Amino acid sequence: MAMSPHASVANAERPDLPSPGSLRVWLLAARPQTLPVAVAPVAVGAATAYAAGTVRVSAVVAALFGALMIQIGTNFANDVFDFEKGADNESRLGPPRAVQSGLLSPRAVRLGMAISFALATLAGAWLVHLAGPVIVAIGVASILSGIAYTGGPYPLGYNGLGDVFVFVFFGLVAVCGTAFVASGGVPAAAWLAAVPVGSLATAVLVVNNARDFSTDSKVGKRTLVVRFGRRFANYEYTALLAAAFIAPLCMFALDVAGPGVFATLLPLPLGVMLCRRVAGSEGALLNPLLPATARLLLIHSALLAAGIAWGM
Repeated sequence: MAMSPHASVANAERPDLPSPGSLRVWLLAARPQTLPVAVAPVAVGAATAYAAGTVRVSAVVAALFGALMIQIGTNFANDVFDFEKGADNESRLGPPRAVQSGLLSPRAVRLGMAISFALATLAGAWLVHLAGPVIVAIGVASILSGIAYTGGPYPLGYNGLGDVFVFVFFGLVAVCGTAFVASGGVPAAAWLAAVPVGSLATAVLVVNNARDFSTDSKVGKRTLVVRFGRRFANYEYTALLAAAFIAPLCMFALDVAGPGVFATLLPLPLGVMLCRRVAGSEGALLNPLLPATARLLLIHSALLAAGIAWGM
């Protein structure tokens, strides 16, 4: 498999990088730290189906596999498209990217993207068999949006629409879609439960965009942070975390979930700490706050799922 011509140079300058074309490189490109964004909505959506009295286990497994493949495919797309658009360059502050570091060729990563989306399509075919043709529209829209996030003539992430994309697809679509394939309907709890999941998934993106504020500005990547300024990221991040902790209380108040959802308040101190650290950090100092926010998403969603499933 052909490597980028500067692969050996990159490896010499960064001895901590894995060998070009190795399994570790593919793991790097898949960005495992982002996978909670795919796991969380499936868990919460399945919990709402269980609480409603019906859950198809095979549908949940297929939805989880499909969500993971779409997330990995999107990560591969971001790796190659951000490099080709100049957003990933030698000034990058975040973890190394496979194409930009010369560890994988653009062609190889495009192939990985295609395989990931093909595997997601196989999972989708089973879900169509279980839940009907509406899943075709959801699956096609999810895959096209994953590509369009950084690719295509109007990349969402470059035009300030990335935050909306993440909230809609990793919140509303993923949670309610999982509930639908698992139970044949969308319980009222699923719509409200999608809010904290989508909010925390978007918060992960906000940290990423806050870190890349300077480099994105230079290459014309017009994220919301670039459009409205670095301080806006602090306000947005805090608002998203506040929504995540308030939404379960609203679920209880509206009688669509039992008192078990109050368990989601347990990681509130972690959320407060993260808000302070995001506001007080710049550039590469924000790197550890990306996986920390993803962990908050996973913890909060696990508690929310448990509270919905067994707290009615």
